[in-house]
Amino acid sequence: MTDRNAPDCEPPIFSAVLTPYRSLGGHGFWLFMAAVSVMSCAAGVVFLLLGAWPVFGFLGLDVLLVALAFRANYRAALAYEEVTVTPSELTVRKVSPRGDVAEWSANPLWVRLDREIHAEFGVQRLCLVARGRAFPIAGFLCPDEKASFATALAAAIHEAKRGPTRNPI
Repeated sequence: MTDRNAPDCEPPIFSAVLTPYRSLGGHGFWLFMAAVSVMSCAAGVVFLLLGAWPVFGFLGLDVLLVALAFRANYRAALAYEEVTVTPSELTVRKVSPRGDVAEWSANPLWVRLDREIHAEFGVQRLCLVARGRAFPIAGFLCPDEKASFATALAAAIHEAKRGPTRNPI
């Protein structure tokens, strides 16, 4: 087999990197934390003047807890999924926020895309099924994004199942 015919050299039919959406950037985070701090400090001063001085400390603690919650949220945003479909292989690579990698691959001829659809909310869950085993994908996408992704992935799987087409010159 030559290098040109190696499976790694197959052009992908479909390739996507899925990342969680975060609407608040770094600048917005600092503005939000400044607003929370000012409101908390103002309320704390009022309680301090009323003689309820322990409340002032607890209002400072809530600012810390909000900051820690955002830190955990931004850390979770480091996760991503890579989905690649070639004529001979469908590969999903999930990377957790800690860097742990889970890979799943199968021949696209034997893969089925299952969708769990709720009548009111849309696509709730996507799974790739092969050899009786289900592998969930795109868990952090919203229902509309899952539907769009599922349509594109199903088309790519269908194209892989069709096999190579002949282009007459």
